[in-house]
Amino acid sequence: MKMRNARGGAIVVAALMAVGLTACSGGSGDTAEGGDVTLTMWHNSTTGDGKQYWEDAAAAFSEEHSDVTIKVSSIQNEDMDGKLQTAVNSGDMPDIFMARGGGKLADIVEAGKVKDLTGLINDDVKTAFGEAPFAAFTVDDKIYGMPSAVLPGGIFYSKDLFEQAGVTEEPKTLDDLEAAVDKLKSAGIQPIALGAKDAWPAAHWYYFFALRACDQVIVSTLATDPDFTDECWLTAAENLADFAGIEPFNKGFLTTSAQEGANSSAGLVANHQAAMELMGAWNVGVIASLTPDEQPLPDLGWFPFPEVSGGDGEPGAMMGGVDGYSCSADSPAACEEFLNFVSSKEWQEKYAEAFQTIPASQEATGAVTDPSLIPLMEAYSNAPYVSLWLDTALGQNVGNALNVGVVEMLAGQGTPDKLVETITTASARG
Repeated sequence: MKMRNARGGAIVVAALMAVGLTACSGGSGDTAEGGDVTLTMWHNSTTGDGKQYWEDAAAAFSEEHSDVTIKVSSIQNEDMDGKLQTAVNSGDMPDIFMARGGGKLADIVEAGKVKDLTGLINDDVKTAFGEAPFAAFTVDDKIYGMPSAVLPGGIFYSKDLFEQAGVTEEPKTLDDLEAAVDKLKSAGIQPIALGAKDAWPAAHWYYFFALRACDQVIVSTLATDPDFTDECWLTAAENLADFAGIEPFNKGFLTTSAQEGANSSAGLVANHQAAMELMGAWNVGVIASLTPDEQPLPDLGWFPFPEVSGGDGEPGAMMGGVDGYSCSADSPAACEEFLNFVSSKEWQEKYAEAFQTIPASQEATGAVTDPSLIPLMEAYSNAPYVSLWLDTALGQNVGNALNVGVVEMLAGQGTPDKLVETITTASARG
């Protein structure tokens, strides 16, 4: 299996976000008496407007298609991989599921569990989305998923806490970021929230240091040619270890979750208990759900991951993903019809509003109003390329080894050399 990188203007998009699925019964388009069809759908929006969005979309589709019922289920994001792997192994797949791109999607495609959507996507949807968002779901030149949101990453921060600490400008370089950390600590403010309990948020820091240290070709070909012999991988690990040495993260970050509750890393930012968090664009909606009034954080800002001197990375390069949905191989035609339905301008605008995020449809970006997302969209548009999250590109086994290895290093149980050795060994095993 090979993943294809596609260029959208000057941007290479090959990304898909970590998202959640849940187990439910009756997959593969159960057909009731009279020819009625029941579809099962898995997603990760467990509360609030996001959960309501999928319930409303399913109801609206069923209203137009009286013979189709969609049973919508949700689960916390961190349980997704296990649930999906169990479904793949048992053959009891949901009809519609939130998918991952990169090596993780390629693995499921290779198992024969995903429907080829190449000729099933409406022409108006293809035009509105453009070619780039589909790259995350393209395996062997065939499309296996429908994009729903574009989610590049960077650092979200509290403007109020920056002002309290005397940080007057958004950090542009690593030196600037370290200076901001010092000022925040001096003001008694936890500089950076980190949900290392879930592993992947901690690994994000390594991903971005690698993006700054490694040449574009090395990073963008990981899905097809995982090679960690270049010195840049060790440089990235050393840079992260040095940065962690100034103790920038919240107290107890190793046992802090990413998105669940007020004490999660997103919750610390939402409640002004920490000033920054490195995360993808979905973080705006997550933070909003965790503020005291469950409304968007008024002082939330965003800036790109700082430039790091001495590396081979392309200045302005970003890392991120594309949320999307796939159909199981045995799902009925109603599955792709539903995916086309929610990809209309109307439902993409509703998606952007419900999730406080950037829709995949270029026609629906006018619905993005959160001030922190405006500079993110600008940086995305100007980026020389946007790389896929490393764990997604590498697939579940290698990606998990990478994520755990980063946490072990941050916990003092590993070294930069050991981290690179761990990734190399895991990659060799496949």
